[in-house]
Amino acid sequence: MGLKLTVLGAGSWGTALAALLARKGYHVVLWARRSEVAHAIREKKENTNYLPGVILPDSLVVETDLARALHEAGVVVFSVPSQAVRETARLVKPYLQPETVVVNTAKGLELDSGLRLSQVLKEEGLHTLAVLSGPSHAEEVGRGLPATVVVASERRKIAEYVQNIFMGPSFRVYTNPDLVGVELGGALKNIIALATGMSDGLGLGDNARAALMTRGLAEIARLGVAMGASPLTFAGLAGVGDLIVTCSSMYSRNRQAGIGLGRGLPLDEVLAQVGMVVEGVRTTAAARRLARQLGVPMPVTEEVYQVLYHRKPARECVGALMERKPTMETNFLGAGWSD
Repeated sequence: MGLKLTVLGAGSWGTALAALLARKGYHVVLWARRSEVAHAIREKKENTNYLPGVILPDSLVVETDLARALHEAGVVVFSVPSQAVRETARLVKPYLQPETVVVNTAKGLELDSGLRLSQVLKEEGLHTLAVLSGPSHAEEVGRGLPATVVVASERRKIAEYVQNIFMGPSFRVYTNPDLVGVELGGALKNIIALATGMSDGLGLGDNARAALMTRGLAEIARLGVAMGASPLTFAGLAGVGDLIVTCSSMYSRNRQAGIGLGRGLPLDEVLAQVGMVVEGVRTTAAARRLARQLGVPMPVTEEVYQVLYHRKPARECVGALMERKPTMETNFLGAGWSD
C-alpha cells in the first residue's frame, strides 16, 4: 500500500497501533522522542520498555527525526500523553499538509484549559481530525487479540476513511459523529477507574465496584450532555465499553494506581510503581473544574480529587458517597408514579 502512516509516541499504545497498521501492509513510521527507546526497538524488534512480549513487524520503521518521520505522511496518529498533545502539535504542524489526516488516540482533558484534545489540536491549526477511542488495551491489541473501537469526527468522510485504514480481522472499527461524547467518555472513565481501583485496594468487593462503575457512568453522561454530547454515546464503546475494561483489567494503569491509593500509599510512590503516565490524575482536576463551572454534580470525581490532591484517605470516601442525600436513580422520561 502506498499510504504512509506516522505514529507519534512509542509508548505502549503507539507501539501497538504501529504494529497493527504495519501488519496490514502500510508503510508505517513510529516516532520516538527518546533515542534510546528507538535504538532498543530497532535492535530487538520489541518495545521492552512499554510493550514487552510483542514482536514487531520487520517492516516497521522507527525514527527519532521528526522531519523524516512526517515526510509525505498521509495520516498522522497522535499517541502521546494528553498533556503533551499541544506541544507535539506545535512541533509537527510545520511538516503537515492541510489535507493530512490527524487521528488522536490520547484520552484526557488538557489540565490548564479543560479543553478536549481535538479542541487543543484545532487551536494549533490541525483541522482534518478524527478521534479513536474505545476498550482497547495495548497489551492485547499488540498481540492481535480481538478488539472493537470507535472513530469519531465532525466530518463523515474522515471518520469512514480512518475506519477503513484501521479495520482488520482482529480490530473492528465503528464510526460515530459525536466527537464530544467519544472524547469525554474516553477521558472521564480514567477517573472512575481510579475510584474502582481504590475500592479494590480497600477490599470492598464486587458490589462496590459495580456501584462505582454504574454511578460513575451516570456522572460522566451528566457532564457530557451538559457539554453537548449525545447521551447514547455513553452507552456505546467509548462510554460503558471503555469504562468496563478500564475499571476491571490489571492492564489498566489507572486501576493499578487506584489500588495503591486504596492501600494507603502516597500518590508519588504509586505513580513511580506504575511507571507510565496515569492519565486520570490530571483529568480528575480538569473534570472537577468543568463540573463546577457547569453546575454538574460529580460526587465520585469529587472524592477521587480529594484523595489525589488533598491526601484524603480513600476509606473516608466510602462514607461520603454512601451517606449522600437520598435521590432518584435517574430522571425517567415518560415514566413516574401516579401519586
